[in-house]
Amino acid sequence: MKICIYGAGAIGGYLGVELARAGADISLVARGAHLAAMRANGLKLQIGDEERVIAPRCTDTPAELGVQDVVIICLKAHSVTGVLDQMQPLLGPRTRVVTAVNGIPYWYFYRHGGIHENTTLESIDPGGRQWRKLGPERAIGCIVYPATEIVAPGVVKHVYGNQFPLGEPSGETSEDVRRLSELFTAAGMKAPVLDRIRDEIWLKLWGNVCFNPISALTHATLDVICSAPATRALSKAIMLETQSIAETFGVQFRVDVERRIEGARKVGAHKTSMLQDLERNRPMEIDPLVSVVQEMGRLTGIPTPALDAVLALVAQRAKIAGLYEDNVRPAENKATAVA
Repeated sequence: MKICIYGAGAIGGYLGVELARAGADISLVARGAHLAAMRANGLKLQIGDEERVIAPRCTDTPAELGVQDVVIICLKAHSVTGVLDQMQPLLGPRTRVVTAVNGIPYWYFYRHGGIHENTTLESIDPGGRQWRKLGPERAIGCIVYPATEIVAPGVVKHVYGNQFPLGEPSGETSEDVRRLSELFTAAGMKAPVLDRIRDEIWLKLWGNVCFNPISALTHATLDVICSAPATRALSKAIMLETQSIAETFGVQFRVDVERRIEGARKVGAHKTSMLQDLERNRPMEIDPLVSVVQEMGRLTGIPTPALDAVLALVAQRAKIAGLYEDNVRPAENKATAVA
């Protein structure tokens, strides 16, 4: 299987090493010092007590790679719109696009049914460009649960987790998604094919929508946010608003709010991705994790006062610091570096 990982950072690098070792024909799109190191010394994965090394094709010019069987997008969600033109040479009539990104994906309302069928969401897909240029019919959903980090250019460290649930927007178990699941499994990962992939998307987003912005505002880790009465109560309020919205779209939550908060608390002194981005002076994923829930609330007519307040605060903080992701969306004819 010919696979391009678009955005071979921490998660993309982890996937690249493991899938290549399982026999996939892997190409990586990356940039800067990380790309230079991979070209010179290969891509190294530190996992457990091992260091695994591969020497894949890597480039910052996707057109060099040709049409792929699968493109796995591992970019920050707000960066995807800016690289759609560069992705086009990778896409053939049978290419599948795996959205291994945080938050609600561009294809969410494809094969959804109901009055919102084929709706695009401005907060995550401005102007519907992803819908048009990637095509919802190509999409395979993917939820990313592992934690990884780039510890040096060309070196990725696996911290914990190996789950990548997959699913077709239609809920069918197609031959494409079955083969991809088998490849992930052969690579040592857990990639069950779900017939309700949207439920799992919301389960992860349920925590991200509150814990991420609260952490960026308070600099608190998950254990503190979920233990301190005020931030725990605020998290619960946002989660209940989010649940009401999701259930309007037919989503089923397999755990309740208290259990979801407790699960996050037990992770311990972990910094959310939004807090890590803030501390590293990188644009924060506010729109894919928070604004999109507000937008979907507007579609359903469900008020979101707790979410609205936190979103306004974290967006203002990000804009003052120059870290609001809208600032890095390029014009349609400009290239964007890969995260």
